[in-house]
Amino acid sequence: MLEAIKTRRSVRQYSEREVDDKTLLQLIESARIAPSGHNTQPWRFIIVRSPGTKKALAEANHKQTWVGRAPVIIVCVADLSCRLKDEPALSVDENSPQFALKQAIRDTAIAVEHLVLEAENMGLGACWCAWFLQKDVRPLLEIPEDKYVVAMLPLGYPAESPDERPRMKLEEI
Repeated sequence: MLEAIKTRRSVRQYSEREVDDKTLLQLIESARIAPSGHNTQPWRFIIVRSPGTKKALAEANHKQTWVGRAPVIIVCVADLSCRLKDEPALSVDENSPQFALKQAIRDTAIAVEHLVLEAENMGLGACWCAWFLQKDVRPLLEIPEDKYVVAMLPLGYPAESPDERPRMKLEEI
């Protein structure tokens, strides 16, 4: 496992090879079994293959056009209803104060990292993307205001091998 962690890179160029449904289900399974506080499992995943929707998501992600060229984008969403059951008109965004939002984001991030590491293990490349605002992404996928988009993961078979990035020494952390 440590080798997959060490070799994982943020991939921004992908081959045209499609990612089949069986592979996507294995990736989602790796996320499904992630731990979460009180076993709330707040994560939801939206698989995007539509060229138009991928282009719109890339535009929403600070106009990073390479995002839309990935064969698939997995949009990773935290569902707060698992923690805030008694707030029917809940609306959250980047400025929301609810502690439960932070918990749901944390838990979803654990599941997303499971997915990213499984992608590496399967010979796929991915890149965490989160340079967007909720108001720009939600309408594109009809995501309700009580859900929080944690990340977009452009995903595919790598057409590049990014160099290792510098890391602090173990003693420094």
